Amino acid sequence: MRASSPETIERFVSRLSPDELTALHYDFEVWARDDQLPPLSSTDGATGEAPAWTTWLMLGGRGAGKTRAGAEWVRAEARHSSDARIALVGETLSDVRAVMVEGVSGLLAVHPPGARPLFEPSKRQLRWESGAVAQLFSAEDPESLRGPQFTAAWCDELAKWRRPQETWDMLQFGLRLGEAPRQVVTTTPRPIPLIKALLVDARTVVTRVATAANAANLAPSFLEAVVGRYRGTRLGRQELEAELLEDRPDALWPREIIERHRVDAPPPLVRVVVAVDPPASSGPRADACGIVVAGLGDDGRAYVLADATVQGVRPLDWARAAIAACRRFEADRIVAEVNQGGELVETVLRQVDGSVPVRSVRAMRGKVLRAEPVAALYERACVSHVGALPALEDEMCDFGLDGLSGGGSPDRVDALVWALTDLCLRGGAEPRVRFV
Repeated sequence: MRASSPETIERFVSRLSPDELTALHYDFEVWARDDQLPPLSSTDGATGEAPAWTTWLMLGGRGAGKTRAGAEWVRAEARHSSDARIALVGETLSDVRAVMVEGVSGLLAVHPPGARPLFEPSKRQLRWESGAVAQLFSAEDPESLRGPQFTAAWCDELAKWRRPQETWDMLQFGLRLGEAPRQVVTTTPRPIPLIKALLVDARTVVTRVATAANAANLAPSFLEAVVGRYRGTRLGRQELEAELLEDRPDALWPREIIERHRVDAPPPLVRVVVAVDPPASSGPRADACGIVVAGLGDDGRAYVLADATVQGVRPLDWARAAIAACRRFEADRIVAEVNQGGELVETVLRQVDGSVPVRSVRAMRGKVLRAEPVAALYERACVSHVGALPALEDEMCDFGLDGLSGGGSPDRVDALVWALTDLCLRGGAEPRVRFV
């Protein structure tokens, strides 16, 4: 049908009944690209043996159709087996529900109205009339995967998970039902250790899909504004072309150093700050407002707790985001750069909450010169990241002697530098943290 002329297709469709049209609309094999369909077995299909692969790793750019492929794979698993027990694992429970279940390309949307599974949010599960069941899990809580058993799993945006290895390990112990338990991973690539390990695993089949492959289903404004803006840049190669990029040779922060000292939780903190790097303007094309939370532990080391950066919002909105981070982590103060907004920065923050202490800082040196002492803290094992902070870490590992490889403002890095400078370096170049 794909190779047929428009006239042939129109004649064919005109003869279909309403029920047949609905069936055609929801027949994914008719509409899917080849890269959205599950890989064939590497064994001889005529023997009836189970597929040799256990993991289908789909590395895709933004908007490449990864979610649709994952949802359709789960739909097929549930349709083919009444005994299917499927794990749906995402970055958070809200992400699983909003994207994997209720999203425009999620599980409810890909089923015909009369065949949709029953979604029971209170039980965190979907149930098909056939008897198949899917359960929702968050990568923030690996222990929730201890106990349940599965025939299949769909893992979405694995490269962004806060505790990827621990969550993955717990899931593997649970994939023990049926003759050939399998899993699909749909994610934008990032060079975390788990993704690298999957790429070299003989049981993994890898599919790479660029954003452009799904251009027919994307808004022209997105293709023009986003794809056009980032095409050819390092960020664009990762987020749009689905390339797995290693660190820049001259990056101030090698990814291996960040990984080596990552922790799941900080010790008791004696001081916490929220650093804010405000943009000069607002709107879709404006720089982001970098917001990073960091604390000083009672062990004398610094801990990066969160990246609360917001993009394209008005001053009052980024001020609310900074205050919310301050309250969430019970921060002692907000450290705000005032080069772009002067006294207005502190004024906007106090409009939201006049009781929060604010310390204004002004950059007197270039970004690289300010970042180098903070990068040295990482080299001396003085800083740990709590969980995964993918957007921040990607920017750190792409920040070299000439800034970001694709140009642009390193808003997250700036906020990180201000936070750790205030905690560890203020008042002199010698760090006020303990080495390990």
